[in-house]
Amino acid sequence: MPAQRDRAEDTGSGRPEDVGAALGRQAGASAPGSLPGAYDSPPAEGSAAGLDDSARMDASAPLRRPGRRTAASSRRLPPLLRSPAPRRGRSPRSYAVARDVLTLAALPLLAALVLPAAFAGGGTRRWFGGRSEGQRAEAQAAKDAAAAAFYELDTAQRDLRISIETITAVDDSPAARRVVSDFEALGRRIDEASQKYITAVDAHDLDRDELEASVAARARTELTAAKDELGRVKTELDRFEQGLGPLLGKAETQLARLAPAVERARQSLLAASNALDAVRQAGLRADDLAARLATLGPELTRLNQGAGQHGVPETLERAERVSREAGAVRAEAERLPERAAEIDHRLVSLRTRAQSLTTRAGQVEPVLSELRRRFSAACWQDLQHVPDAAEENVRQAEAKLKEARAARDAQRWPDATALLATVRALLNNTDEAVSAAGDRLRRLNAVQKDPQAEIDRTRFAIRDAQRLAMAGRSTPDPRQARPLDESVARLDRAVATLEGRHPDYWHFLTETEAVRQTVAGVVSQIREERGGV
Repeated sequence: MPAQRDRAEDTGSGRPEDVGAALGRQAGASAPGSLPGAYDSPPAEGSAAGLDDSARMDASAPLRRPGRRTAASSRRLPPLLRSPAPRRGRSPRSYAVARDVLTLAALPLLAALVLPAAFAGGGTRRWFGGRSEGQRAEAQAAKDAAAAAFYELDTAQRDLRISIETITAVDDSPAARRVVSDFEALGRRIDEASQKYITAVDAHDLDRDELEASVAARARTELTAAKDELGRVKTELDRFEQGLGPLLGKAETQLARLAPAVERARQSLLAASNALDAVRQAGLRADDLAARLATLGPELTRLNQGAGQHGVPETLERAERVSREAGAVRAEAERLPERAAEIDHRLVSLRTRAQSLTTRAGQVEPVLSELRRRFSAACWQDLQHVPDAAEENVRQAEAKLKEARAARDAQRWPDATALLATVRALLNNTDEAVSAAGDRLRRLNAVQKDPQAEIDRTRFAIRDAQRLAMAGRSTPDPRQARPLDESVARLDRAVATLEGRHPDYWHFLTETEAVRQTVAGVVSQIREERGGV
């Protein structure tokens, strides 16, 4: 009996190895493929299975000792999977084996029901969170919305900073400086709102396993407040950006001009350098042009350094100046061969003219002799220095011509051009002086022969001006009548000087000329006042 009790206890233990042993022990008594004890044939008479009910209860008494629970009876299974109470006529061992087999078969079904719910929760949280999980989800949504608002504000601030840098790079006016100060104040507001958001994020760990509903609710409230503050600051930032329109447009216009202006300056310098190379290949030196081009080298260096270092307005002005000066150097270099030919032609022409004036200056003395013989001293006194002045001017002109030739041979083009201009001025003065002597003799001969012609010419000019002054008026304007009356009296005095044995014809001619100039001035004034009549 002790051995049977021990075997019964081993069979009812519920362990997997005990079930296997029990199945092995009953393999010989059961049919293949059938469960032992459940569908056996009726037991033989006199066996333990054939006892009456009381005997069967007594036989199973060792399996239910008072105060002791077997492992199979203590297993927690769902109600549907628990083994039913043993039926009459069947052994306890058979029921225990059947219960264990059914338990093993139901385990996969239980795992299939429970495991998806476990993995759906992330693997680290409780399977059933209740109200705290809903609060966690709302807090997480508030956190995501605040993060989106934060990144939107940060992006807008970055873009606006680029616009402010564009304005400050171009404009240094009080309005631009005020914009910078306002942006700095707005930046402090942005920092405050961003710090509030960061503090709210750092204060709550929404991924913590044991997150209380109150903590999640507080996190949602703080994150929502941070998001609203970021939105308000974003609205202020947008309003500030809209006010930058005029300044930003002006700055962008200048910046749009910057790159083309710098490129034009570079191309102008390159073209000037190429033109100088072409001139040198033609055998001409252009040292002065090369020196002027060399002075633009530092300006090109500053242009390459960019507007960030020197400022946009200064860079634009520098680029335009470089383009202008380099263009002038290029034009002169391209014109240099023609300029050299022109200088050669002028050297020959001025030398010929100097020789001609030398010949004409020699004719001034006979003219002066005739003036002295036929007219009073007042008519020729101012022409006494003409021969000497003409000779001196011609001598200086010839000396300057030699210097100009030397400068041309040395290809000092500016010096040669300046010397030729001096020669031309000297020869012009000599030509005027020589011509004045002959013109004086001609005019004195004409007035001596017929002074009335000069008088009539002057009186006609006076009468024509008087008629114009009286046109459409009953009385003349004193501003116009006075100079005309004075001109009439002056002409009468000039005519009176012709009386006598040796009249001063030159004085008469100068007076009549002065009268005609005065009358012409009055006529011009009348026409201007009357609108060009």
